[in-house]
Amino acid sequence: MLLSQTDLEAFQAQYPDHRLELVNGKVIVMSPSGYESDEVAAEAIRILGNWVRPRRLGRVAASSAGFRLPNASHDVRAPDASFVSAERLRRSPQSFAELAPDLMVEVKSPTDRREDLEAKISDFLSLGTQVGLLIDPETQTVAVYRAEQATSILSNEDKLTVPDVLPGWEVSVSDLWPLVFE
Repeated sequence: MLLSQTDLEAFQAQYPDHRLELVNGKVIVMSPSGYESDEVAAEAIRILGNWVRPRRLGRVAASSAGFRLPNASHDVRAPDASFVSAERLRRSPQSFAELAPDLMVEVKSPTDRREDLEAKISDFLSLGTQVGLLIDPETQTVAVYRAEQATSILSNEDKLTVPDVLPGWEVSVSDLWPLVFE
């Protein structure tokens, strides 16, 4: 039986402490990520937000902000971090945003399969997301995906930029990783 957004909302009401996604008519329960990967996601959100908000460029959201995607099955997905330009999302919706974000970020946790994250990024790109980032704390790399372009892999010596989405924004890849206190 294929489920709808209404079914997802009913499940979410029954299980408010669970993160859920609706993919091809099936509800997927998202398990908690590891501490390190969540810290990296929080840092990515902080860095993005500190650039976006003062410039009033749009909205940055975390992993609980769902997007009702413009595909045939009306999937509801939630990247670990996302950016939507002000022109595309004038006001924050109370429920799901009904569009694909301009930028989406996935942070690989120990329980994630890279292939699944790449497939999720590919789905978003096919639905209008301009840039997808896959941040991998284990390998300390950032893979940058764009529709119909080769993936670029950045390491600690590199600067991450997305001029097509956030002109002027840049961050050293090494600044994404958790601090080590000696």
